[in-house]
Formats: sequence, structure tokens, C-alpha cells
Amino acid sequence: ILFAILVAVALGSSALTIILTVGVIFMPRFARLVRGIVLVLKEQEFVTASQASGADERRILVRHILPNCLPAILVQITLAMGTAILIEAGLSYLGLGVQPPTPTWGNLLQHAQSYPAQAPWYMIMPGLSVFLIVLALNTVGDALRDRLDPRLRGV
Repeated sequence: ILFAILVAVALGSSALTIILTVGVIFMPRFARLVRGIVLVLKEQEFVTASQASGADERRILVRHILPNCLPAILVQITLAMGTAILIEAGLSYLGLGVQPPTPTWGNLLQHAQSYPAQAPWYMIMPGLSVFLIVLALNTVGDALRDRLDPRLRGV
């Protein structure tokens, strides 16, 4: 989040800046994940058999490597979305995210802190929404991992 704060201060706080910053933050995580999977898969027997049967690298990539990478990437996307929501809400709460009048959960929480005694639901509803969305995304990610990982299915 420190990198996101630095970028928001340097480039300004717009929706595009936040989207690009969050993308740059998560890029190494996805690159490491895909690289690790590809390094394991390229040593598997079905890839060696495809190479022996004369399949070119593109066909092996499209038919064997990519389909075996997709489940892990989908799981990682769902888990990263929750973190991205927290980053955006945090930046907006600090005043470094998307600026009003664009409604974001962070902006709503920032403005609600002026009315804790008069209207506590102003804080409760956006905070609860962020909590529930992030919890739902993490639950979906865990369920996808359990469903798509053959080692966890007992297959």
C-alpha cells in the first residue's frame, strides 16, 4: 500500500491511476505464480509426450500448459480482488484515492467519521459492505481452490 500511496501522491488521484497502481502491485504475484506452474508443467510426461509426437511450442502452450495454469490464476484473481478493494478503500479513506463526487467505500467512511454519534450507520454500512465483499471474495477463492485443485479433491 505504500507504493500505491507514493503513486497516488506523484500522479494524482484518479480512477485510472488507482487501477494501474493496483495492477502493478499484483503483477509480480501473478508472474511468479504462472512461472512456477509453467516450470513444473514443462517437466510433466504429457508435455514430453507432446514434444515427442512433434507438437510445436505454441500447440503445447495452448493445449497443455495454459489450461493447467487457468485454475490457479482464477483462484489468485479472486483472492487479489479482495486485497485490491481494501487498497482502494484505504487510499480513498486517506484522501488519496478517487475523489468525490465519485462514491467509494473509502470516501463514504471518510465522510462518515464526522457523524459517529448522530448517525453511526454512516460508518457501519460502508465498513460492513467492505468486510462482506472481501469475505465473500476470499470464500469464493477458497472454494475455487478446493474445487479445482486435484490434490485437494482426492483425485
